[in-house]
Amino acid sequence: MTMRNVLYLGLASAALLFAASCSQPQQAAATSTTYGENPTLVEPVPQTVPTTKTATPVGWAEGAAPTVAQGFTVNRFAEGMTHPRWMYILPNGDMLVSQSATRASAGLSNIAANIVMKSVGAIAPSPNDIVLLRDTNGDGVADKSSVFIAGLNQPFGMALIGNAIYVANTNSVMRFPYKEGDMEIKAPGEKVTDLPFKEGANGHWTRNLLAKSDGSKLYVTVGSSSNIGDKGMEAEEGRAAIYEMNPDGSGRRIFASGLRNPNGLAWEPKTGALWTTVNERDLLGDNLVPDYMTSVKDGGFYGWPYSYYGDHVDNRVQPQKPDMVAKATKPDYALGAHTGTLGLAFYNGSTFPAHYQGGAFIGQHGSWNRSEPAGYRVIFVPFANGKPSGPPEEILTGFLNAKGEAQGRPVGVAVDKAGALYVADDVGNVIWRVTPKG
Repeated sequence: MTMRNVLYLGLASAALLFAASCSQPQQAAATSTTYGENPTLVEPVPQTVPTTKTATPVGWAEGAAPTVAQGFTVNRFAEGMTHPRWMYILPNGDMLVSQSATRASAGLSNIAANIVMKSVGAIAPSPNDIVLLRDTNGDGVADKSSVFIAGLNQPFGMALIGNAIYVANTNSVMRFPYKEGDMEIKAPGEKVTDLPFKEGANGHWTRNLLAKSDGSKLYVTVGSSSNIGDKGMEAEEGRAAIYEMNPDGSGRRIFASGLRNPNGLAWEPKTGALWTTVNERDLLGDNLVPDYMTSVKDGGFYGWPYSYYGDHVDNRVQPQKPDMVAKATKPDYALGAHTGTLGLAFYNGSTFPAHYQGGAFIGQHGSWNRSEPAGYRVIFVPFANGKPSGPPEEILTGFLNAKGEAQGRPVGVAVDKAGALYVADDVGNVIWRVTPKG
């Protein structure tokens, strides 16, 4: 049964959708290890109605904050934001924050999904802008802010190449003139390239950007339109992929494919390899399929929609393509099923203990389609010789309160030149700053 038909069933009763977790067979978490280099993958439990357990967004009380790992402190770098999603730190220390939100999908088949997404705070009026934050006195709190670029279309990723700021809208990559110290850009942007997009049926809408250190190439993520190609693979043309292009948009090509919803992009500091974080598919049970992070090989195919985590065939996808399954690359590191893994930043600062050097910080936005919540935290994965070298460690938790309500949901993560870690919280509307005590 396709996701489209599943959502039709969900329309019969919103109560049925929200209580679905009581009627679906579930794998016990103890039988599955969904983190690490070699996760244990349980047998799939295909669902006709999504298991749904949502966290009502309530925001943070005055003075409240997430729980930070021992030896660290967390403070509000900026608050009163409007759905902050992604961050980019400029060479002079200014922080750019893209503010955007999910739009409701058109059509009767999407009503149930829209209800769920609205209930967790994902669907909201989209600010469609980028805000600049500046800490002028170095006290770890932004004391100047301004709308840097307005009038965008669900902006997400940003990059600086030379004297130009690149912004990934959901439907295009734009370029704007920039000089150091600018608090706002009023000049109209120039479209560099269009990106796969369909109004009202855009599925995974976030588009991230990453530039090569020498500025010679841009890499852009484009997620799938649906869960598993539910509307046919024609609707997925050019999606579930990472693109490579020249800064002027020429030479655009698919660098890697079969990536259901890639979000984070970062250069691993030891090897210089491109890494990404990926949200995997739904409706196979609580413990399938793990989100993951992986190095990205030029020309690599990562399975979607025909298989997951290498050659594990998804029998719901018809017609199958055994030749594609045979060449599917197994990801490097599993990050838990339905954790909503988004943010990715490697640590190359000098203020955190040596243990953190070269490792990856990861923002996990949190589950909505699991009988028990997962994610809702920021974790750290140590690296050695360019590869993950240990289990995940919690850095920020407590985004869910004792009632299971969402005080916040972490999205992007970033590290500044001084070595502080920043976390964009799109439900709490805060940018959090994490530093070692003392």
